[in-house]
Amino acid sequence: MVDNGNEVVKTNSVKTRLIAAAEYLPGIFLSLVIASAAKFLEGLIPAGYISASVLALFIGMIINTIRKPNPVYAKGVKFTSKKLLKFAIVLLGLTLNITTVVSVGKDTFFIMAFTLMVCFGLGYISGRLLKLNWKTSNLISAGTGICGGSAIAAIAPVIDADDTDIALAMSATFIFDMLMIILFPIVGRLLNMTDQAYGMWAGTAVNDTSSVVAAGYAYSETAGDFATMVKLTRTLAIIPTVIVFSFIGIAAKKKEALALNVASDAKVKINFVKLIPWFIVAFLVMAVLNSFLPLPSQLTVWAKKISKFLMVAALGAIGLNTNLRDMKKSGLRPMLHGFIISVLVIFAALLAEYLMTFFVDGFVIFN
Repeated sequence: MVDNGNEVVKTNSVKTRLIAAAEYLPGIFLSLVIASAAKFLEGLIPAGYISASVLALFIGMIINTIRKPNPVYAKGVKFTSKKLLKFAIVLLGLTLNITTVVSVGKDTFFIMAFTLMVCFGLGYISGRLLKLNWKTSNLISAGTGICGGSAIAAIAPVIDADDTDIALAMSATFIFDMLMIILFPIVGRLLNMTDQAYGMWAGTAVNDTSSVVAAGYAYSETAGDFATMVKLTRTLAIIPTVIVFSFIGIAAKKKEALALNVASDAKVKINFVKLIPWFIVAFLVMAVLNSFLPLPSQLTVWAKKISKFLMVAALGAIGLNTNLRDMKKSGLRPMLHGFIISVLVIFAALLAEYLMTFFVDGFVIFN
């Protein structure tokens, strides 16, 4: 006898999955179209002035601001901006040598530690002077100093930040990321920075991963690779930062309970599995494979091309999720705090690089 009932269930299950997957296609397709348009426009502009990544970001923002895309695109756009960007970074690992990646991480540790101390130390003072909620203030500092939205999302639960705190922090971080994408390549060329020094500066001072990619590759291919590696190393700072803020969150809860004369048994659970940025682990695995296996040269060439194109598409998707009018509604004080922290990190990273020239043989900032 044939169990037709099970076959029908399996068939329906497959159809359901295909329908669910198809819902992502319009948004992915739109993002790829924007990436193609950006690459075409990049070819019309004199080399080095503005990259396809920047163009895609602003094309997406203009489309969203003029006419918000139909909700049918929403799932695919979100998938492209988050998942495809991470996949593109993993694919980039297939074009790099693990020795180079480890060396970059080791060389940039001092810069990252220095900028984080400046970010949170002076950020605390700035927040107090501007009379900001300590949660909003520290979320902005974390977003600016570590990795934009990912750091904000990871820290928010352990300090019981509300939606307003998160929205203000996201807005303040994102606005200055947009400015950095435009200004960093211009300033880098005016200063005549080496690819390595510029990549290290962008990877340390620009906030979100997508913005680092845009600012890095807008300068040069080498600078883009270097900036991405620095950024991935910097992202790992999420883990110790969340642990520190979990204790701060517990202390704040106990203080509030004491003020209300209520017993407190405050505890914060940290899910370390969720904290680990697994796409970075996959990136490192790809770099190891490229370092120790005899991979065809054409494979790495195509991996780099596909990786860069998907990064451009991801930035187009991020633009589609960004409305310029909405960014005006975030309030002045959080924006001012974000500006102060961004400027501090920019100059702290440059100062740290200058100090590195005295301790690292062969490290040069300017050509």
